[in-house]
Amino acid sequence: MLQVWSLIVVLALAPVPATAAAAVPDAAQVMAVPGELREVVRQRVVAPGGSRSQRLERLADYVFGDDGLALEYDNSTTRTVAEVYRDRKANCLSFTLLFVALAREAGLEAQVQEVGEVLAWYQDEGVIYNANHVNVGVRVGTQWQVVDVDTNILAARNRPRGIDDRRAMAHFHNNRGAELLVEGDSGGARAALLAALEDDPDFVAAWNNLGVLLLREGDVRGAEHAYFSALRRNHQHAATLSNLVGLYRRNGDVRMQRRYEWRLDSVQNSDPFHQFMRALECENNGDYDCAVARYRRAIRLQDGEHTFHFGLARVYFLSGDLPRAQRELGRAYTLGGSEQVRSVYRQKLENLRRWRQQASSHLGH
Repeated sequence: MLQVWSLIVVLALAPVPATAAAAVPDAAQVMAVPGELREVVRQRVVAPGGSRSQRLERLADYVFGDDGLALEYDNSTTRTVAEVYRDRKANCLSFTLLFVALAREAGLEAQVQEVGEVLAWYQDEGVIYNANHVNVGVRVGTQWQVVDVDTNILAARNRPRGIDDRRAMAHFHNNRGAELLVEGDSGGARAALLAALEDDPDFVAAWNNLGVLLLREGDVRGAEHAYFSALRRNHQHAATLSNLVGLYRRNGDVRMQRRYEWRLDSVQNSDPFHQFMRALECENNGDYDCAVARYRRAIRLQDGEHTFHFGLARVYFLSGDLPRAQRELGRAYTLGGSEQVRSVYRQKLENLRRWRQQASSHLGH
């Protein structure tokens, strides 16, 4: 789900030599709709006629349906629209670009939207990720309808914000740059990251990732400059602060290391998502007092997030404090963002009530 890749340096990785720059696809190539796919959209979405809302429904049925594209989620590669159609695989950025391109083919006004930082749960990994996310906005009348491939979002920091196509391409090229760097293709990574910065010079994740690349190539001064360029645009970018701490630790510059450690600690202490992640670590380690403190701090920093209250309820339950567990679970239920979420919490509340009744009955005897 990591759609805006912000790499953190792993110092154990061996440096890689700089290689020749590779060509990167431009916006027209990224968004190009194959002729066969365009014809399907014309027949299944446009030809039946009707309102914009009906066209949007038919397009969603085609993209999501088993008798349509039947896309498989694949977070390993950021693909162009044509590559998604060829492979029938997409991560949420590639899916978003595909849906925007097809919506425009159907005569709809569509845009990429940045959701910002989110928490997401992946059943196949059993891990919660802290990442940035994008989805689709389609105008229907005076309203923007949201289309999102990822149903595993637990919490979002901000409401979706529409962006222009150049910013969307910065997302694409930054993701590809990060993926190529991980694969060891230094030249391809550099070309993609520079393309991202040409798309949007203020794209913080690309400056950070360029710093990672330069450091792996042994250009410490260049990496430092790239990290500073990222922080000038977002002085609270945690991945960049972490990378600067690692750079100065590596160089033995204790004064600068401590300076950026202090800044990183300050950012993380005021970040509800970071507190949530730390709470999970404490919970998994069986340190329930620590977990309670971290969950409660996350709630103070961003109240109204049902996921935080559910985490706190779970820890209270594990530590044997059933009244507080029931109270927090009730709050999670009240705050649940959808009927599907609330139904899960409703079932858990009923189970917890039965558990308390049974516990009281045993104590009575």
